[in-house]
Order: sequence, then structure tokens, then C-alpha cells
Amino acid sequence: MTQWTMPAEGAPQDKVWMAYPVKGYSLGDTDSARDEARRTWAAVAHAVLDFEPVTMIVDPGEISVARQYLSADIDIVEAPLNDAWARDIGPTFVLGDDGRLGAVDWIFNGWGAASWAQWDKDQHVGKLIAELSGAELIASPMINEGGGIQVDGDGTVLVTESVQLGEGRNSLWSKTEVEAELSRTIGADRAIWLPHGLTRDNEKFGTRGHVDIVAAMPSPGVVLVHDQQNPDHPDFEVSARIKALIAEAEPGWEIIGVPAPTVLTDDEGPVDYSYINHLVVNDGVIACSFDDPNDARAAAILSEVYPGRTVTAVDARPLFERGGGVHCITQQQPASR
Repeated sequence: MTQWTMPAEGAPQDKVWMAYPVKGYSLGDTDSARDEARRTWAAVAHAVLDFEPVTMIVDPGEISVARQYLSADIDIVEAPLNDAWARDIGPTFVLGDDGRLGAVDWIFNGWGAASWAQWDKDQHVGKLIAELSGAELIASPMINEGGGIQVDGDGTVLVTESVQLGEGRNSLWSKTEVEAELSRTIGADRAIWLPHGLTRDNEKFGTRGHVDIVAAMPSPGVVLVHDQQNPDHPDFEVSARIKALIAEAEPGWEIIGVPAPTVLTDDEGPVDYSYINHLVVNDGVIACSFDDPNDARAAAILSEVYPGRTVTAVDARPLFERGGGVHCITQQQPASR
């Protein structure tokens, strides 16, 4: 029986998968909003393309306009879409103990059957990408999204109670059952449970707790944590609690706080702007920027924890306005043998 393991994001990759914005809230209702979304998704794709190939899933109705924004070097695959968050609607890639590529197809139900979400098309994207990549499909009965897990490649996974055990997902499961499924599918033998994600992400239009905006493990024994340093923001207490929980769970770990951007609010309330939501690629890191004084500080930290990689920043404000970041719209495919 094959033992599957999800590699660390810094492991060698063959390509990155993305999905292009389609009619709906992510694309926007005005010409300027639609242009902003298309340019931002394209900017991330082109930043990745400097390091490795990119395949973009594009809805049939968006093919012609997508070609106006995307380089000819980006491979386009036509398929129906509800939305554009490839991390969540796509599969989670794993490697077998024999080097084969596998793809875990979680059950996707619109982030816990959120009242505003549609997923009749997106629920099939995981299987589609698995087929296109040539990976062995690993079907899972667990409702989950790629943004809801972070691994170190050495058996540890970060999860949140509000996602894996949350209402609309796997509320009838126990932690033991979740951990057993994560062991079977991604080879995790150690789960660190955080209570929830950032404040904005736990509101109506959020994912209700994705960990990839809160913490990341650049290497075993090292964890980056979103560090809101302003006590006027509700995530000040969230950051402190998460750092304390990780320190208690893993006393020997190095916990590195990545300062949150200095901006605290937008028209909707407290922001969840985070530098944690970056993507590691071959020889590079695609980072979020916010035209903020802390952009440079965050880039310096990422350069230090991912030595030898070039940090490329993309303005992520249009992504966060729509509910995510750089990591949320990308899904890496590890190199297999």
C-alpha cells in the first residue's frame, strides 16, 4: 500500500496551477473592478512564471479576455468555474514512497456551505487537475480545502478547529478521525490544532479559519506567525494566543512573528492583510505587498527563512478585498519521479 506524503512547499516543483476569475464577486461588477481582478491574477501568474511553468484553468466564457491579460507562455485549460481560488478548489498534491505523484481530492462545498458561495462547478476541479497532471487520484470523504492545512514536509500539519471541525464541514468528526484522514492522505503524523484564523476571515464572507493566512512552516522546527502588533486591532489577541499555543505544543520550535501591515481597517472593518499568505516556488517566493511600511520587513524575513530564493512581491490588496491572497489563488505541483 502506497504511503503518501505532502512535501514542504519548498520542495522542487514541476508547475503551479491557478484558476482565472469568472463572473461573480471575485471578478467584480464594474469594468474597473473586473480589470483589477484580471490584472492581479495575471500579475501573480507572471511572477510565478519567472521561476516555473503555470497552468491556468479558465472558464469557457472568459477565454478570449484571459488571453488579453495572460502571457502566451501560460498554459490555458478550459473548464467551467464558479470562482478562482485554486488552493481550495484544486487537489492537494502528494508524493508516494515510490516517488509517484498523487492528488488528494477533498470534498469541496463552498467553505462549509457558505450561504453566498456556489460550488456546483468548482467541486469537480480537483479531479480535473488530478487527471490533467497524471496524478493518482486519492479520494477523501473529508470536507477540506488546501488553504486549511500547512505542512513542514516532515510529518507536521497545522489545522484549525473552526475549519476541519467547523459547522458545515466535519462537525460530527472527532480530532482523532480528522488526524487519521490527514495521516492517510498527506502523511501527517503530528497535528497542531489552532482554534481559528484571523478575525476578518471568521466573518460571513471568510473561509472561517484558514491557517494559510495565520501560520506557515518554512522548515521543520520553524514557524512563521502573523503578528498583529497594534492592540487596537482584534487580531492582536489572536496573534498572541496562536504564538502561545504553538509554543506550548512545540516548546523547542523557533517562532518568528511576521509583523502585520500597519493599516488596520478598510470600508468593511478590520482587515486580515497578512504576509503569511505567500507562495514558495523553485528558487523564489511570491510575497504579498500592501504599499505598507512593513512590506520591506516582511520581505526581509521571507528572504532569511527561505535562503537562496528571490522574493518577488505582488500587490495583494485586490486579492484580500475579494477574500484571499497569493497562496489562496495558487496550488503547487511537486516534482515526481
